[in-house]
Amino acid sequence: MKLQMTEKSRIVEALGERGLLLPALVNEALAANDRAKYRFTLLQGAKAHADYPDAPHSSLRREREVAGLNDPGLDAVVAGSAKLGADAYRIPKAKQICDGLYEDVRAMIAPLDAGREAAAPQYTARLETLRAQLRLPDEDLLEGARIDAMTSAGRREHDSVHLLVMDLHKALNKIQTRIAETSIAGAKAYALREEDRPLVEAFMRGLNRTAALKFDHPGLATTATRSGSRLVLQNDIGTTDAHVLVVHVAADSISVTYTDVHLQRLLFFESMLDAFETRWEDALSRTDRAMQDGVYHLAVGRFESAEPERRKAYLEFLGSRIVFLIDWNRARKRLRGFVGKSAAVELLKWAAANDVGHMAFLKAGGEQLIYDALEFASKGPFRFGETLADMLGEKAAVQYLQFVLKTCAAGLLHGRDEALIRDEVRAELLDHIRSARHGLLDIAAEHAALILEIAAGLRNALLRLNSADAADHLRRNAQRAKDWEGRADELVNRARAADRRADAGRFVRRLLEAADDIADELEEAAYHLTIAPAALPPALLEPLRELAGLALQGGQEYVKVLEAARSVRRGAAREDMQDFLEAVHRVMAIEHEADRVGRGVEAALVAGASDFRQLYVLSESATNLEQATDGLMHAALMVRDHFLGEVMTG
Repeated sequence: MKLQMTEKSRIVEALGERGLLLPALVNEALAANDRAKYRFTLLQGAKAHADYPDAPHSSLRREREVAGLNDPGLDAVVAGSAKLGADAYRIPKAKQICDGLYEDVRAMIAPLDAGREAAAPQYTARLETLRAQLRLPDEDLLEGARIDAMTSAGRREHDSVHLLVMDLHKALNKIQTRIAETSIAGAKAYALREEDRPLVEAFMRGLNRTAALKFDHPGLATTATRSGSRLVLQNDIGTTDAHVLVVHVAADSISVTYTDVHLQRLLFFESMLDAFETRWEDALSRTDRAMQDGVYHLAVGRFESAEPERRKAYLEFLGSRIVFLIDWNRARKRLRGFVGKSAAVELLKWAAANDVGHMAFLKAGGEQLIYDALEFASKGPFRFGETLADMLGEKAAVQYLQFVLKTCAAGLLHGRDEALIRDEVRAELLDHIRSARHGLLDIAAEHAALILEIAAGLRNALLRLNSADAADHLRRNAQRAKDWEGRADELVNRARAADRRADAGRFVRRLLEAADDIADELEEAAYHLTIAPAALPPALLEPLRELAGLALQGGQEYVKVLEAARSVRRGAAREDMQDFLEAVHRVMAIEHEADRVGRGVEAALVAGASDFRQLYVLSESATNLEQATDGLMHAALMVRDHFLGEVMTG
């Protein structure tokens, strides 16, 4: 093939028409680019396996086949590699691999020479300067530093063979655009067959459907050509040098070759194609390698189907996903400051799955848009180190950010003013904060319901105190009270966990810590009754029963206080405010009545207690009940002061 091409080049050049060779030379150069990427990956895989021989590894056979290299012996390179010293590696066929890289780069320069591109001599000079990286003194020996040098994608470091390949690839893309014979739905196309057109149209149909979501960001330029028996589609995605997608379409399969310097984005791209059962090669070994940004990563996926309609559907879906890769890492970093790393990735998956994307969010201000809403809602700066999940809870924070992403996309696509989008984002956050406050009130209401259960059980136990089965009933009631008091403690812990940023979180934590003393007092009273004498005089028992009834009424009114508090906010209806304040004052009135009845219990005990047991049990129980009603009043007043002083004026 190369000999034939060289001979043809001489003939055409002699005729003065060397430019006619450009399409064939460009296609050969693109194939050389695929081979070079494979060889870089092969060297990196060999070094990684030599460094960590017990870790999973891949033969990279699929990558070799997609790159068009018919040398099965290369599949044994990774497994056969070994580390010989601090930086020495024995890699089978190392010299052959490096020589191949040199030839690949020469093939990539050839179209620039043929087209008499001004930069062609510079690329040739760079290759000759870098050739020292590729010359091996020994057939199979190679230093790790040399592998790192030739495969480096970092432009802050020295020049590398990999950087040269990336620069040549960009130059080839420009030539492709220039020599394109036609445009198919926006794709620059040349040297195609008639049967290729529907496939290109399918890919571009998907790409064009979502392309608007990149807004004014450059990228998504697509070229289509034929290389041998395969249709080749290439998309530049964005502007990152090492961020390229190449698709090879054969009669019964589609291979996707994707390169990226961000492993997280590469894995994200793979996940987007899960619906079509794309088989990805080497996932484990890539995950086990160095994961820092700047390291070159390559993935090859394969979708198999001999059905033309199925292959077109795959190409259309694939094309529609590419826009969600542009500036993905920047969006991930912006979002993870609010919900954490894994939740940020899941958010971006949701945005892609729902054709919302993240570019509108970045264009509308990104994280500053949310910080602005947080400061607006909090009436002050958002404190460093806190997350949106701390404020709303993780689930609500994710839902809010989904709203932000969706609102930004819809707003910018329909030309809405960015100030309107900002106001919508603010208003939604206020709704979430209000919902979070109600969620915290649910915890307080659940805690109050447990207080009510303990109080009701205690009142019923006192009614049964002189019955035949009183002892068993009192023991069961005491155990239930203990269980309920334990559940109340769990709710206090939940409130403490919610105490991060929100005023409501801090308030509910303080409220439940205070109200938990009520549950403790009632549970103590239930225990004291288990050690009561077998029979008590009615004159002593009746005032205690009345006191227990007041504790139960106080608990009922406290539940009403918390329920009415849900409607207390600035601009609330007068009737809602009246219900709230009346419930608070009923709790206060019950506490005052309990004080009166408590003094009556003391008087009855002094006048009628016949032994120390009666005096101790009834006195302690009465004290517990009085303390409980006092605690209910204190809790109700805490709720009143918070909602009138903070919520109504906030």
